[in-house]
Amino acid sequence: MANQTFLHPDAIRTLFSTAMSQMYRTEVPQYGTLMELVGDVNAQALAEDTDLRGSLERHDELGRLSLERHGAIRLGTAEELFNIRRVFAVMGMVPVGYYDLSVAGVPVHATAFRPVGDASLRANPFRVFTSLLRLELIEDEALRAEAARILSARRIFTVRALELVARFEMEGGLSAEEAEEFVTEALETFRWHAKATVSLDTYDKLHAAHRLIADVVSFKGPHINHLTPRTLDIDAVQAGMPGRGIVPKAVIEGPPRRQCPILLRQTSFKALEEPIEFRNEGGEASRGSHTARFGEIEQRGVALTPKGRKLYDRLLAQVRTEVRIGQSGGEAGDYQSELSARFAAFPDEWQALQAQGLAYFRYSASERGLAARRRGGLPATVEGLIHAGFLRFDPITYEDFLPVSAAGIFQSNLGTDEQQNYAERSNRAEFERALGARVQDELALYAAAQEHSLAQALADLGNPHLAAVA
Repeated sequence: MANQTFLHPDAIRTLFSTAMSQMYRTEVPQYGTLMELVGDVNAQALAEDTDLRGSLERHDELGRLSLERHGAIRLGTAEELFNIRRVFAVMGMVPVGYYDLSVAGVPVHATAFRPVGDASLRANPFRVFTSLLRLELIEDEALRAEAARILSARRIFTVRALELVARFEMEGGLSAEEAEEFVTEALETFRWHAKATVSLDTYDKLHAAHRLIADVVSFKGPHINHLTPRTLDIDAVQAGMPGRGIVPKAVIEGPPRRQCPILLRQTSFKALEEPIEFRNEGGEASRGSHTARFGEIEQRGVALTPKGRKLYDRLLAQVRTEVRIGQSGGEAGDYQSELSARFAAFPDEWQALQAQGLAYFRYSASERGLAARRRGGLPATVEGLIHAGFLRFDPITYEDFLPVSAAGIFQSNLGTDEQQNYAERSNRAEFERALGARVQDELALYAAAQEHSLAQALADLGNPHLAAVA
């Protein structure tokens, strides 16, 4: 196979994410409406904020905006998680981060499969938030055993999809023709199935234990439950949804609106109630309904350092302790007011975020700096270079997720906006055993990207020795 020409994983990822988006738009028409709204809001934001446009253009991130999506699936067994890792590897996506959603009463833990290199992120930053059901959190022993039995009998991947994965692993890649076939086969895992694999009685028992358990256990496969475009102004999208016939959830998850966006803000529209055919014990069919699939929107800000994340977590915890959102979305206004008030303690200027080491930045030499290098006599410190306008810094986009926010989206689209706080019951070691790999540390990835950019910028300015002490 030495002369074999393989399609780059970035290209396969784009083929897959495009096909996924087309499939989901067909299955959930409101997703198309949402995409149109997000496109209009993004165009307006770029027209009004020339600094934002300049920053995105400078680091070749503007082109990725229209491609950017994240999806979410929920798996039921260790074998399913192991094989989904192999499937995503074909697309250049690796597991990054461990998320324990039991902190908010959702019986899953998760990782995000995504590209990690700058070039791959610019090409297509498609991510899939992938949850694994934690059967040990089902208190009813008989129901837990029944759920395990049902899940053990299903096969969520086509035979051909796994054959192509094995070929990729053996040969080191797939041809363009094989990649097209792989995308078609892999898409079957994520397709919606209107027929349940359980009886209505079993579904009701699973549903009573937790709506998410019913969603994972009752179907042939882990249908994609949402696709999420990235907006540059999530408040405008939230305000604009009712005008497009879409009912948004009560509050935007994550930090408040800021001049300098941090981490991740998310909102969504309520899950659809969809007709389902159940197979009863005698073989006859009965009709029912299920709610699982919804639309979500996200606004991504700068990635925070451990110091910044500690401050964020402390402020958010204070807000969630002070104001509890009820099942009907009540107290949403008080929650947003308290959120804004508490986060006044979090600096909201890029210079302050950089100087205090609260966020990660990508450094580059400015035209003034390059011109000054030719004249000689540049400042001898990083701070001096920044102050003189010779060294520029732009925020590194947060590519990952927030467990409390993810759980809030889950809860809203399982029927309630009620805010819940639970004790953490993390089991990362068990998750990684099922995965068959370690999850990568997202903070280490951001730190490496910042260090690499600073070293390159200082080299461009003729001061590479400063990188070691910056």
